[in-house]
Amino acid sequence: MKLALSAPANSLLDNEIQITGSKSETNRLLLLQALFPNLKIDNVSNSDDAEVMQKGLAIANGTVDIHHAGTAMRFLTSYFATQEGKTVVLTGSKRMKERPIKILVEALRSLGATIEYIEEEGYPPLKITGKKLKHNKVSLPANISSQYISSLILVAPSLPDGLEIELVGKITSVPYIKMTLGLLDEIGIVATFKDNTIEVMPKDEVTSKTMTVESDWSAASYFYSIVALAEIGSKIKLSSYKEHSLQGDSVLASIYQQFGVSTTYSENSIWLEKNGEQLEDSVELDLSNAPDIAQTIAVTCYGLGMGCHLTGLHTLPIKETDRLAAMKTELEKFGATVSITEESLRLESNNLIGSGAAVDTYNDHRMAMAFAPLAMKTNFFVNDAGVVSKSYPDFWKDMELVGFKVTAV
Repeated sequence: MKLALSAPANSLLDNEIQITGSKSETNRLLLLQALFPNLKIDNVSNSDDAEVMQKGLAIANGTVDIHHAGTAMRFLTSYFATQEGKTVVLTGSKRMKERPIKILVEALRSLGATIEYIEEEGYPPLKITGKKLKHNKVSLPANISSQYISSLILVAPSLPDGLEIELVGKITSVPYIKMTLGLLDEIGIVATFKDNTIEVMPKDEVTSKTMTVESDWSAASYFYSIVALAEIGSKIKLSSYKEHSLQGDSVLASIYQQFGVSTTYSENSIWLEKNGEQLEDSVELDLSNAPDIAQTIAVTCYGLGMGCHLTGLHTLPIKETDRLAAMKTELEKFGATVSITEESLRLESNNLIGSGAAVDTYNDHRMAMAFAPLAMKTNFFVNDAGVVSKSYPDFWKDMELVGFKVTAV
């Protein structure tokens, strides 16, 4: 599906959007619910990833195809490794078979898991034979994707003696680890995170409880970008959000002050408003704790004519695509000057924005959604626009609610 995008007829925005539950919180809670069935979940994400996770958890034996869902691959690897009597082949898309999983597999094997590589060593697909894991201590590098660490934390309460995780080196993506630990705390599981050691106590059962998933802050980032690129006085109301969120991407509220967007919390909603504050020529941000919003920020800066130097992005090359290389290629289609390293992106300030480009999305939902707000400034196309269903199936409908013209071509 190829879409043509153009700006709202009225550049002074005033809209309200209800955003689905966080994919990150949903997938964590779905796994915890599989371990502790008396948990109930409200406001479940309607994303492809959450649907894949639900289907995967329901399978006892056979093949589990998680398509492009990296979170499901990491979480289900640990889950099935701990499930006595279940034997599965965990596979995914061509890109998923290129995404490394060796560190997690080695960690689980050190706990006693039986996991085999079916094709290439270190990569999916995996054959997992579930069993009771008797060891309770594991060590792994601290600078890896937090999903590996969260995967182990989530299954830890079901292990006979719980789990002690030692993280070696500098920890990245701390907010996502804290989100996982925060959810354990909410359902009554004791866990500590001190220095570089995480300890999770065992738990046979938890008290019946309904968990309400907060809306997705990553999804909110695209509306922050829209408001930043809109006329002064524009505002958008988003529901449902908490001021004290477990999600690392809630740092958006402070980051986007640099782009002239203020955030006001009201009951379970946030109001984003474009103010008239003077903007800098360039910004420098370390996004090691929130790498998923890097693409959105880069596009926002380009739309505002600002430069940026974004660091802490070492996990982006192994996402749905190599996001750093993809961002450089696609921004340059509009006339941007971009340089990248293995963990950073630098955009030069530039007030010229070309029109008519066709943005490729590389099977990556965030490529489509990060570029969409740039339609406030210029007309362009998005190829394979349906990829947004991975995390935000209603995205294009919500863009139309804001007033954007979205046309299939």
